[in-house]
Amino acid sequence: MPNLDFLTEVGLTHYLILSAVIFCIGMAGVLLRRNAIVILMSIELMLNGVNITFVAFSSYLGKMEGQIMVFFVLTIAAAEAAVGLALAVAIFKRFKEVNIRFFENLKG
Repeated sequence: MPNLDFLTEVGLTHYLILSAVIFCIGMAGVLLRRNAIVILMSIELMLNGVNITFVAFSSYLGKMEGQIMVFFVLTIAAAEAAVGLALAVAIFKRFKEVNIRFFENLKG
């Protein structure tokens, strides 16, 4: 019977691949969608992909700096979500639709 121990171990490579996949899904959402809410969710996916990388390297190296950095990224993500949702509500009130092309019309 073959030795399949490598299938049960989750290593750094697995976390980095997961992180890259989540980041790429978020990047595709930002590049392909025009809805502001979907773009905000895609940015959150990208930030979470980066967070997984920080935690994976932090665990692999046995240091806490990566996990501390995640708290800063989460703080920035919360602020981004608050400002982005406020803009989305302002667009929806004015145009009755949340489309990214309406951001150009918020000057006046």
